[in-house]
Amino acid sequence: MPDMPLDEMKAFIMEGTRTGHLATTREDGRPHVAPIWFVMDGDDIVFTTFHTSVKGKNLQQHGYATLSVDEATPPYSFVVLEGSVTLDPSPEASHHWAGIMGARYMGEDRREEFARRNGIEGEWVCRLSPGNWTGIRDIAE
Repeated sequence: MPDMPLDEMKAFIMEGTRTGHLATTREDGRPHVAPIWFVMDGDDIVFTTFHTSVKGKNLQQHGYATLSVDEATPPYSFVVLEGSVTLDPSPEASHHWAGIMGARYMGEDRREEFARRNGIEGEWVCRLSPGNWTGIRDIAE
């Protein structure tokens, strides 16, 4: 089970349309995990969430998250990263990033559709700045 270098981990999480699984902590300490679409901006992971969602509330309270991205076919690989999260409530920023994510996951021809649909008041841009990265490739070899 070889470890991945950082540049390989970044390429791995951005390959194709892999979704992430974002873990946050509820007010009472219980964990919460939700699937997310995301993109990278420099070294940061960018995603959006509605400010009153469970993950939105958790991020407002704690400002920290863990993201897991995996390859669900043999020989199986994964990347896990964690770090602080900043929140931007600007609808303009949400429109911009929702379009970029829509293009990644649904195709360039649907960029504007997803920007309009998800770039709304209350949909906040979240920027996870990873402090720790772990990546293992070919687990089942």
